[in-house]
Amino acid sequence: MKTTGIISALTAATMLMGGVAVAADKDLVIFDWAGYEDENFYLSYIEKHGDQPTYSFFSDEEEAFNKIRAGFKADMAHPCSQSVIKWREAGMIEPFDTSRIPNWGDISFGDAEGFTVDGDVYVVPVDWGSTGLAYRTDLVSAADAATLQSFADPKFQGRISLPDNVDDAYALGYLANGITDWNKGTDADFEAASDFLRKVHANVRTYWADGAELSQLMASGEVLISWAWSETPVTMQAEGHPVEMNLKTKEGSSTWVCGYVNMVDGPGSEDKMYDFINAWLEPRSAEYIVTEWGYGHSNLKAMLALGQDTLDEVGFSNFETYTDGTLQQAPLPFELRERMIAEFEKIKAGF
Repeated sequence: MKTTGIISALTAATMLMGGVAVAADKDLVIFDWAGYEDENFYLSYIEKHGDQPTYSFFSDEEEAFNKIRAGFKADMAHPCSQSVIKWREAGMIEPFDTSRIPNWGDISFGDAEGFTVDGDVYVVPVDWGSTGLAYRTDLVSAADAATLQSFADPKFQGRISLPDNVDDAYALGYLANGITDWNKGTDADFEAASDFLRKVHANVRTYWADGAELSQLMASGEVLISWAWSETPVTMQAEGHPVEMNLKTKEGSSTWVCGYVNMVDGPGSEDKMYDFINAWLEPRSAEYIVTEWGYGHSNLKAMLALGQDTLDEVGFSNFETYTDGTLQQAPLPFELRERMIAEFEKIKAGF
């Protein structure tokens, strides 16, 4: 399983302060989540060019947005559905030429809100998955793992971890209060979500920045319950750790889809950019992210070709019901997202 990916993510995390974490092919700069430099995602690119792109990493999309707005230059970046409209409206990204993407006809989610605008494709979707309740099965009861209210239960003080990510955090806050569409929430719903996150903060041991950090915390037993990406149980089970994820808690879970964007004034090679994205969309890349990371791939044709048994093993038994009972992290109005960002910083600081 993804042992090499975990090692590379840890390496990247130690180099974040330096900006560019993996320097390789200077003609293509990718701004990404730590761990996605794993060459198994884009083997055809390496086979053609003999090296991987140069990578720089971010821990959440707001950090990435602010760094780009401050002048950082990259050819491509990897935001998710809730952020892409903000990036486009800020003039940071420009459309792709899908005639240069042979597998485009097999790609799903291209019509997600903000991904295609007036016929122009601003996001090439590549990965999708869930954020849900992950827990140590040997130390947490099935009853406690069945509800999101356990995040705020005093008996788990110091044994909880949340992502240092405003979108995932507020997905938890809204779900815990029975809201599965944050765009239909009221001011009172926002306040209730914030109040729940404040209660959870009293139990939080740490806010994790990447999946490798969270895996270490859960493997050691320091953290018993986490709000985690679907990568976590897949990689930890492969290493023999008793960790599972309950995506069907009483209150549900959250789902998201992410993709690559074409940055305005990228410093590198446009030809290599298309080589990179085409490598990502190949069936072998789909197989790798599904079987080794536990995430879905936008090439659903390639996913289905893996067979039902393989899909069942990582929780993709039924595509039609995958998002049932979930809060889908759809794009947010600018004012609401800015309000979330400001409030989440207060919560983390103990206010």
